[in-house]
Amino acid sequence: MTQNNTQLTTSLWHKIFSRHMLICVFTGFSSGLPLYFLINLVPAWLRNEGVDLTTIGLFSIVGLPFTWKFLWSPLMDVVYFPWLGRRRSWMFITQVALLLALLGYMVLNPQQNMTAIKILSLFVAFFAASQDIVLDAFRREILQDNELGLGNAIHVNAYRIAALVPGSLALILADIYPWPTVFAITALFMLPGMLVTLFLAHEPKLPVLTSKSFKQTVIDPFEEFFARKGVKSALLVLFFIFLYKLGDSMATALATPFYLDMGFSKKDIGLIAKNAGLWPTIIAGILGGIWMIKLGINRALWLFGLVQVFSILGFAWLASQGPFTVIGTKQLLILAAVIGFEAVGVGLGTAAFVAYMARETNPAFTATQLALFTSLAAVPRTLINATTGYLVNWLGYVSFFWLCFFLALPGMLLLLKVAPWNKRLINV
Repeated sequence: MTQNNTQLTTSLWHKIFSRHMLICVFTGFSSGLPLYFLINLVPAWLRNEGVDLTTIGLFSIVGLPFTWKFLWSPLMDVVYFPWLGRRRSWMFITQVALLLALLGYMVLNPQQNMTAIKILSLFVAFFAASQDIVLDAFRREILQDNELGLGNAIHVNAYRIAALVPGSLALILADIYPWPTVFAITALFMLPGMLVTLFLAHEPKLPVLTSKSFKQTVIDPFEEFFARKGVKSALLVLFFIFLYKLGDSMATALATPFYLDMGFSKKDIGLIAKNAGLWPTIIAGILGGIWMIKLGINRALWLFGLVQVFSILGFAWLASQGPFTVIGTKQLLILAAVIGFEAVGVGLGTAAFVAYMARETNPAFTATQLALFTSLAAVPRTLINATTGYLVNWLGYVSFFWLCFFLALPGMLLLLKVAPWNKRLINV
């Protein structure tokens, strides 16, 4: 019995510290950086330059490519450049494009170039969404089924760690250096992902693709999903993917402007708000990924989702305490506690959610089907979040966060159908 336990522990540690998990760290970071650049750094920059809250809320519409990426995802399944392979070639191209696009903010000013900022942000969102398509497919193809929970937990945590660059480091630097310098430093954090793509990542061993018709490339992935699940079950899965993170996504849409409106400085947000969520996110995410190996994805969606939902109430409580006229130790501790709770909830919930979406794909159509799922998951972050500025102005912050809490409940109720507690489809 002791020998079996030792072998199990050894196998678990091999999974955690494998080459595949190291790749998940860097690809997760590379995936998260441009998104958090758009949803954390750009809103803070615009608010700091005097742009009104309603305009900043509407600015989330530039994330539309994340909701429509399934339209061009089939091309990334069949078109590739032979010098790096099907997946790695697209990974490198999108990463180079993102590096150049992020550097483009250096020459723009919100008071003079708002149209150009919107256009450039659309380009960033397009290339970020395209990078997500190929990274999601790449990760699904290199991970075994029993590695999905842990691998996706590591990916999600690295994804969230990336938020510390535009959401913490950049804000701290913005109090010291001009914005062009801040944007240049932030953009250079795309380089590690590019180096991993070139030197560490290996192309997944997949069958050689032959020329395919439009139907085989675009239609078949969707037909296969509906045929495999059945129309009713497939629609429930898609509806669940849309709803599961709706409340959480809305609650964090204007997080940085919310902290500023509560009286906290950019330095406070950079040092306290972001870093308070770092270690809870890492610890909870990694433990959640390991837990999923024994717990299973279904039960993780239930347990982690409940934490995610109730973490929204922390924002409502913080809003009821402010805005603060004086920021002292007490106020900073309150902010740290609220952000830490939110980080644990979202870190756990996202890890299980991403693993669930990966599980629902057919390996023959990985990129296309994952793009469909993640596009639906991105709809709240783009279209619905565009209304958050109006909702805050209408309801006030406290009522707004309570609304987000109630909007998070329907997704949890759908678990009864799409991921029953006692049905463990895959033990990961």
